[in-house]
Amino acid sequence: MALVLLVVFWTRVWPYLLGFLLVGVAGAIGWRLWCTDRLLRGRDRRWRREDAVQAGRRTLAEVDVMTGTEFEELVAGLCRRDGCTEVRRVGGAGDNGADVLGRLPDGRTMVVQCKRYAPSRAIPNRELRDLLGARVHFRADVAVFVTTSRFTGPSERFAVEHDILAVHRDLLGLWNNGASLMSLSPVNGRGQGDARHRARWKQAYGD
Repeated sequence: MALVLLVVFWTRVWPYLLGFLLVGVAGAIGWRLWCTDRLLRGRDRRWRREDAVQAGRRTLAEVDVMTGTEFEELVAGLCRRDGCTEVRRVGGAGDNGADVLGRLPDGRTMVVQCKRYAPSRAIPNRELRDLLGARVHFRADVAVFVTTSRFTGPSERFAVEHDILAVHRDLLGLWNNGASLMSLSPVNGRGQGDARHRARWKQAYGD
């Protein structure tokens, strides 16, 4: 009789015990994920602060002597400083025209091409077309071309026509000094200085 009662009791109780066990396991997993998320977010904030400090210490003259990889890392750091997430450097052999990938603070994905050229060198249309291919390949919402030099008139117009944010040397200086990346968008394609500025540019860097 006692055995029968035990069996009846167990058949009625075990679903509840199993439910409590599953809830406990789910709670433990949720707690673990929450703790991991807080840890990763804390590290991300620390990296952004470090990137901001390091980026703010660099002058364009220092940027000019960087390697291509160092310049890509600088651009990635500036993106993180501005609140971009999932930022990673992908430049190198077989990069499909992209050097940095990430997600803007508003959630849009971005692909960035970085060119650390001599200030006197101009970016032709061909290199912007490569970036268009990268935007399609990575299915990015926003395409950004960052250079230490300048764009030709046709290439600057090409960037505007194809919705590419063309960050030339002057805009790079503003970005490096604290302006956010997307705050440069309203002046995209508005030229690269007035006549006096261009004259000083030629005097400093050549044509």
